[in-house]
Amino acid sequence: MDERKGIQDLSKSLKFLEEQATFTKAIIITGLIISASVLYLTFNVNYDECEDENNCLIVAFEVKDTYLIWDKNPQHLADKLHILTGMDVEIYPVSNSGAAIEAVDKGNADLAFLDGAAAWLAWEVYDLEVLAAEQKADGRVYYNATALVKSDSDMAEAYLDDDESTDPFALMEGKKSCHTGWLKSAGMLIPMGYLIGNGYAEVIGNPNEIESLRNTVTNFFSEESSIPEGGTQYSSYKGALRCLSDGTGDVALVKDSVINSYCTGSSAESWCLEEDEYVMLPAFGQAPSHPAVYNPEYMNSEKITLIQDALVALNDDNDGTQILKDLLNTDGMVITDAQTHLGTYGEAVSNVPGIQAFFS
Repeated sequence: MDERKGIQDLSKSLKFLEEQATFTKAIIITGLIISASVLYLTFNVNYDECEDENNCLIVAFEVKDTYLIWDKNPQHLADKLHILTGMDVEIYPVSNSGAAIEAVDKGNADLAFLDGAAAWLAWEVYDLEVLAAEQKADGRVYYNATALVKSDSDMAEAYLDDDESTDPFALMEGKKSCHTGWLKSAGMLIPMGYLIGNGYAEVIGNPNEIESLRNTVTNFFSEESSIPEGGTQYSSYKGALRCLSDGTGDVALVKDSVINSYCTGSSAESWCLEEDEYVMLPAFGQAPSHPAVYNPEYMNSEKITLIQDALVALNDDNDGTQILKDLLNTDGMVITDAQTHLGTYGEAVSNVPGIQAFFS
């Protein structure tokens, strides 16, 4: 009897374990199905609806984890553009800006939203065009890349003395510079392009290799200059300003709104100096806001105008403005073209060693 009972108990245990395994497997499969369904809903690219290329708009959009959050889902943008244009609008998911450029270049997507550097590459190398650009809170479609110095520095004195023979940029040589990071537009590419192009800094190393830029920076400025990794104490605009403020560096290479962002009012950072202790030097150049690019080889003027009008119409609609904030982090869109929007940026960064090869 004990032996039979033991066998029965063992049988029940095995059955229980089998049921548990089946249940666990069901949970895993269900999870995979749900995940697949979410991704399908997130990027439902139905090419059957795009048989008429004249009535179809495919938007290349970079895939991010936040797109699983419904407010950040680019399908909102697709649905709104469908209403505004009357076209079938689909999202073409890409992994990065390079893939977005390739998608538009090859005609797999009609439109892509890129940052300024990637858009310049798309225009310079692939002949893509710009039809609209994001608008900053102050109405601009760019920000100025500039240098901040302390008011008691010789650079500030040279700028404020109304003497054309004293040059604040020449006095930067040998100073400890505070960059926002490696290959950042306002924190490195634009200022270094300006300094090289205007004869202040000499390219050190192979002019066709981007790594020569690091030696160029430390040769003109200082071996002790701050070129931080992302996420570290002196990285980003905030970090570069802190680097100047606490005396680590002598000149911060930042954008023109950085003081307002971190050192004014009740929310000013504890390490900030008084506002009058900072002096902003003349701008090195302009960094463009994120534009929408297209391939003129595949898009006619009628379709271009229709898309431009739709993007601008987002500014005047509550749903549209929310979509712009959630997905593009902007307050509005304006109509423009590549030469107007990217020309100054191209002039600013074209002197950086190896820049075109690097982006390519």
